Order: sequence, then C-alpha cells, then structure tokens
Amino acid sequence: MSPRAQSRGVLKVSTMVSTALDQTAKMKYKRFIPILLFLFFNLSFCQELKLSSEAEISVLTFGPGTNLNDAFGHSAFRIKDKSLGLDIVYGYGGYDFEAPNFVLKFALGKLNYLITRKSFSDILKIYSYYDRTIEQQRLNLRDSEKQKLYNYLVYNYKPGNRAYLYDFFYDNCATKIRDVVTIATNQSVTYPSSDTFEDLSFRDLIHDQVGLNTWGSFGIDIALGSVVDRSITTEEKMFLPKYIYKNLETAKTNNNQALVYSTNTIYKSRKNQSYALIWFMVSPVFIIGLLSLIIIFVTYKDFKASKRTKWIDITIFSLTAVVGLLLLFLWFGTNHTATGYNYNLLWAFPLNLLAIAQVSKNKIKNWFRSYLKYVLIMLCLMTLHWVIGVQVFAIALLPLLLALLLRYTYLIHYFKK
Repeated sequence: MSPRAQSRGVLKVSTMVSTALDQTAKMKYKRFIPILLFLFFNLSFCQELKLSSEAEISVLTFGPGTNLNDAFGHSAFRIKDKSLGLDIVYGYGGYDFEAPNFVLKFALGKLNYLITRKSFSDILKIYSYYDRTIEQQRLNLRDSEKQKLYNYLVYNYKPGNRAYLYDFFYDNCATKIRDVVTIATNQSVTYPSSDTFEDLSFRDLIHDQVGLNTWGSFGIDIALGSVVDRSITTEEKMFLPKYIYKNLETAKTNNNQALVYSTNTIYKSRKNQSYALIWFMVSPVFIIGLLSLIIIFVTYKDFKASKRTKWIDITIFSLTAVVGLLLLFLWFGTNHTATGYNYNLLWAFPLNLLAIAQVSKNKIKNWFRSYLKYVLIMLCLMTLHWVIGVQVFAIALLPLLLALLLRYTYLIHYFKK
C-alpha cells in the first residue's frame, strides 16, 4: 500500500472515530436535556416573582357539588397578573388518595391535606363541567400586601410545606382564606357582626348546607357531639365558603375601606333545585320511620299475644351497641375535635352488647330487669337534652326513639312475669 493510500485510510478511520465520539457525546447530552429543563422549570416557579402594579388577587367561592365531600362548596385564591402572564389558583384542602394508610388516617383525624395550585383555565373547565357556580371577589389590597400574600402561598406550596393537618371547623379551605388575608394585611381586617347570623351554631350552618332530612345530615348529626351546638362567633362562621363570601363583602381594612372592591359571577350553575317525592322515599325520616313502625307493630302483636319476638330484640340491642362503640371510638380514639361529648350514646348504648345474650334466651338474669329500666331512663335523659338544647339530634331519630321507648317498656312489663 502506498503512503498516500495509507494516509487516506488513516484519515478515514480518524473521521469515523470522530463521528462516533460526536454521536456518543450528543446522546449523553440528550440524556441531560430533560433534567436541565426540569430543573430550570422548577427553579423558575420556586422563585417568588415580583408582582406588577397590575396584579389582582381575588377570592373564588365555588358552589356546592352533588357529593357530601363537596356539599359545602370550596374557596381559593386567584392570582392574576397580565404583565407576567400569570393566572393561577391556590386552594387549600386537597388530599392524596395514594397516601399510605389513607382511610385509617382519615378516620383517626390524622390525615394531612395539601395546598394545591392550578391554572385558572383548568379550574374554570373543571367547575363548569360539574356545573358549580364560581363567584369572584377582588381584594382591595396594597401592592405590598398583594406581594406578601402571594409570597406566602408560594412558600406554602413548596414540597416541604404543602401538607397540613386538616380540621373541618377550624383549619379548612375556607378558614385558610381568612387566615392568609389576615397575615397579608398584618391583622388589619375586621369583620362586622351581623344580626342576621346571631345565635347560630356549627350544626345550624351544616343543616343549612345539607338539609335536615338527608343521609349526609343524618350521619353528621350522629357522629358529631354537643360541642358543635354552641353559638359561634362571626369569625367561626367562616368555616364555610358561603360565609367567607358573605363576610368578605362587609369586611373593612384598618383605614375603614372595603376589603372587596368588586364582585362578579364567573360561572352560574344551571341546575334547578327541586324536591321530588322519590327523594323523600329514600330519605332518613322515611326509612327509619318505616323501621320504627315495624318495631311498634311487632311490639303491639307481642303485647296482644303475651309473647316476645326475639329477633327484633337481638337486632335492636346489636345495632345500638355497634353504633355506640363507633361513637366511643370517634370520641376517645381519634383526633377529631367535633366528636366529643356526644349524647347519642344515650340511645346507642355500648353496654347493650352485654344484653344481646340475655334477649336471645327465654330466661334472663335478675340484673337485666334493672338494666332495662336503666336504658329507658337514658332515653328519657336524651329527650331532656334535646328539649333544653344541650345537643340537637337527627330529626330522623324521633320515630326511632318512640319505638325504642315502647319496646323497652314492653320488655320491662314482659319480664315481670
């Protein structure tokens, strides 16, 4: 091979090696491009942007949905700055279904909730799809207060700060609106009390949202204790988005200016609320009233025949014991603040568990006769608590209480023989 040919061969090999090295380097760089873009994107969002003078901060109030978990509505902050191309919504009260032991932590009152951030366009699509009204209240804040509020939300949204321990009455999506506004304005906002909202309790406001004769209301009235039946302050009423909206409308800053300078409806729900007969047929009052009539009818038949239907007694004592044990668990075994001092335990008596063995026999122990008188007294005491206002109970319990009073009275009469 000539020297020229050798030279051309070496040059060709060198070119191939160089090309291969360039391709390898490019492949390595390509691997790093997504990582670099990811880091750049996150760093740009983590930085607290300097809002312009055109920035607007609004409180969004979303109407109730069809499920119990969204029956009370929702509140969130909207941050809009045309100069920065910014239009995002921060809201508290989100949760992660994939969190470890989600159901157990929720039951124990130890579930961490999250602050969420979404674009306003996404929020509008979601809530209009589910046909939920969106009201907007623009806040009358100084530029420094807007920046402070925005910085607070950005800081809260950071991964290490995003989770917080939720409380339905004192630390939820609505109370966070009140608290963050207070922080941003250095506690210079006052909420004038209104005679319209005087002498209302937490339970009153819950009933106003979910109704008296619904299964959601029934479950809440069974689970929550007498602690939610006291009269509450104007600030405490703001645990509901509805009252955040109403109180912001009358709120004043320290220089006696209105906190809200404009209000508008972004989306109006099209649904027509109507109360149909079919809904009453599946309501707590109808279903529990029907079951109570069965107890009364069986008791009447037993009285006429001087006998005792065991299955009805076993069912009564079993169900009341199970409900009572659940209420005890909610009171003493969880971190829920609203499940204490629950006098539903006067009808759902946990010790009824010990009575199941007695009512399943033909002959009873002597102590059971006294126990029947005791549970009858407990029912009378519960009625007294209801009348004098110590605790408000589910309206659907009225027919059940009557049925239990009659049944226990008959059992006392029957076991005297």
